[in-house]
Amino acid sequence: MKKIYIISALIIGTSLLGCNNSEEVNGRTVRSANKSAIYIKRHLPVEQQVEFEVAYGTVHSTIKDDKEFLKKVDGKKPEDVIAMAKEIFQQRKNAGIKEYQQYTNWDQMIAKFEQERIDQTRHKKPDPRDKANNVMYKL
Repeated sequence: MKKIYIISALIIGTSLLGCNNSEEVNGRTVRSANKSAIYIKRHLPVEQQVEFEVAYGTVHSTIKDDKEFLKKVDGKKPEDVIAMAKEIFQQRKNAGIKEYQQYTNWDQMIAKFEQERIDQTRHKKPDPRDKANNVMYKL
């Protein structure tokens, strides 16, 4: 009877370890927050990945104190982080910060960053060192 309790406790304990909410930022440490942000970004639809990446970076660059940043993002879903970043964008635009004046709204800024990402991948120059690693044999 004692073995059954121990085995069931182990099963329940191991199943609870896997019950983390992977759709939320884990704000225990800065490292865990960054890792969870990367995980979240990878599992978002492609059209939302750049927006979340920019939003997370915007929030992180605004809040310099790590403890305050972790409190702000802990348990937040991607939509929440994006909403915070939109507020920061508007505050910076209203404050007259030069980099934000070129955009009429958040969506226009994100569209520009998405286009830059597309251009970066499209115009990637081949590395000349790759020619030396050619596996095609001349017969």
